[in-house]
Amino acid sequence: MNNKRITVKNMTDKEYFFGHKACAGCGGSLAVRLALKVFGDRTFAALPAGCMSAVGFIYPQMAFLNNAIISTFPGTGSMLSGMRAGLDALGIKDTHVVGFAGDGGTADIGLQALSGAIDREEKIIYICYDNEAYMNTGVQKSSLTPYGARTTTSPAGENLPGSVMHKKNLFEIVAAHDIAYAATASVGYPQDYLNKLSKAALVEGTSYIHIYATCPTGWGTPTETSVSLAKEAVDSGLWYLAEYENGEFTLNRRPKEFFPVKEHLLKQGRFKHLKDSDIRIIEEARDKKWKRMLEHWK
Repeated sequence: MNNKRITVKNMTDKEYFFGHKACAGCGGSLAVRLALKVFGDRTFAALPAGCMSAVGFIYPQMAFLNNAIISTFPGTGSMLSGMRAGLDALGIKDTHVVGFAGDGGTADIGLQALSGAIDREEKIIYICYDNEAYMNTGVQKSSLTPYGARTTTSPAGENLPGSVMHKKNLFEIVAAHDIAYAATASVGYPQDYLNKLSKAALVEGTSYIHIYATCPTGWGTPTETSVSLAKEAVDSGLWYLAEYENGEFTLNRRPKEFFPVKEHLLKQGRFKHLKDSDIRIIEEARDKKWKRMLEHWK
């Protein structure tokens, strides 16, 4: 098991997630690929119904080099618990047990099982790749879909701006369990993600990483902009890089000046309909959140 800090300079050339059928520019597949490069050969993975299980397990092809299984949609946390118990019972040492679940499978359908696993302090790593909707089943709204986003279940029109709800604050909900380690990340800041994966690999207890993962198909964006859009989301303050450990929150990046929200959002088809009044609502929610974080977090 590799416990050293991984960087782009010492990262292995070995691929553990390849030949999958994800859409071009898929941020979720990048999140899985980088994580498995950090965790290495002795990794056991579970994935519920969602994009990564749909594109990674297509008979007779298996996109995972390591051990991997599809879990029930709501049961990723409990499946990981069972896998850890089985490895311990068999005396198999130096392993990682990791789950990869989307925003719907984490914040909605799988929240109970995740909460239970954290409560039991299971030695597992749970990674939520957040593309902000149920993309695998046709772009339906989840509780992590942002305000104003057009989805098939939050259409935009004269009377509605798309989604009328803001993203559920899942990172802080997880932290409220007093979890051993939790972090946010973005595919737009890969070294930050690698740092947090390396840290999670060493935790004796439950780790949770919530990574912002672009989706060209669901967002209506060019495939080549996936990484730059994920970076802009952080730079505009609509997503943030942070950690929770030892009972404290830490901001890993504090933009001195935000990238323009309007410029960032209107690059995406799901936000093309937004009015200036809608964008002001988004900016006000962002500013309120950042004010609180800057006052209370390190």
